Amino acid sequence: MTRHIEMLDALFKHATEGIVVVNKAGTIVMLNPKARELFGYRDTELIGRKIETLIPGRFAERHVSYRDHYLEAPRARGMGHAMDLFARRQDGSEFPVEVSLSPFKTSDGEFVVSFVIDITERKKQENRIIEANLEIQKLNAELEERVARRTQELAQAIRRVELSQEEVIRALQKERELNHMKSQFVTIASHEFRTPLATILSSASLIGRYSRTEDEEKRQKHVRRIKSTVTNLTEILNDFLSIGKLEEGRVHSVPVLTHLQEFCEGLIEEIRGLCKEGQQLHFEYLGNAEVWLDKQLLRNVLFNLLSNAIKYSLPGKPIFLRVNVTPGYVGMEVQDYGIGIPVQDQQHVFDRFFRANNAGNIQGTGLGLNIVQNYISLMGGEVTFTSQAGSGTVFRINLPNHNPRPAA
Repeated sequence: MTRHIEMLDALFKHATEGIVVVNKAGTIVMLNPKARELFGYRDTELIGRKIETLIPGRFAERHVSYRDHYLEAPRARGMGHAMDLFARRQDGSEFPVEVSLSPFKTSDGEFVVSFVIDITERKKQENRIIEANLEIQKLNAELEERVARRTQELAQAIRRVELSQEEVIRALQKERELNHMKSQFVTIASHEFRTPLATILSSASLIGRYSRTEDEEKRQKHVRRIKSTVTNLTEILNDFLSIGKLEEGRVHSVPVLTHLQEFCEGLIEEIRGLCKEGQQLHFEYLGNAEVWLDKQLLRNVLFNLLSNAIKYSLPGKPIFLRVNVTPGYVGMEVQDYGIGIPVQDQQHVFDRFFRANNAGNIQGTGLGLNIVQNYISLMGGEVTFTSQAGSGTVFRINLPNHNPRPAA
């Protein structure tokens, strides 16, 4: 019996959930170290106080009637179905909790034990997932509206003029392309968002289990997974938004005098965190440091090409960014030693939604290189590439370098 008592005492003291025991009058008679830690109290400060001490003030009065009603016919159950529960610390701050109740009797009377879990991190991750879902719904709604608007415009045009058979065929083909684009968008969005959202949900759930100090490394591992996945989702959303802006003609090139070497070095530092184990980004620069370019468009182009080089290369493979500035032009190269592009796929590389056959399960929307080509065209340049499957790819960019404003 003594051994059993010692084991129960150890479980009580070392439990990762807060445990609070109250009597039939709602007075706290016992709590474990984790509960004192959660609520910010020392030793026996809570013993003898009402359980409402731990309830936010705006709920405390109602809680008394809830507690009395429960104690009339106590039973084991969870609390907070279809509602959010909050607890109050000694300093008055509040935090979301998950609570379950279990009644029991001893020779000293009737008692209820409450098991309390701090779910702050879980709530944060749930909110992030909700925000990501709202973004998806917004994008889909915008696309639906765009297709509906164009379909309506087509119907009005047909009513206004008597189109020839050839013109009707072209119009219907355009409508089919739009519907096909919508179908591709829905298919890609559902696939590209489902996997990262599942990763976020999984990591968020696992974080809730690691409540001990010695579990900090595990918690941080899942926090890093969540941050990385949110970054990927942001890039996917940016691709879809860029396509929409390009279609509507809302993207323009505005060259400004730019210190290109510093610009490239800053971008490399920013993207270095995406590198796989052993991958190194090498930067080579020749020519004048200052050039005339649209910094935002160029950033999107280089970020896309460098992130692709990282994504489609194995760990340990080098990646190169080379820049050569002349008085009239800026030449750039992004080279990797990754999986390369099969010969039969190379003619479609810049097509929207196209992905090479050897891309496999590597995450991607098939929009990035189409956006790159459009941005380079807006800047008055050209982009070409050479590639060999299994050996790697080199993308080459040639951009004009001149002041767009005439001298005074």
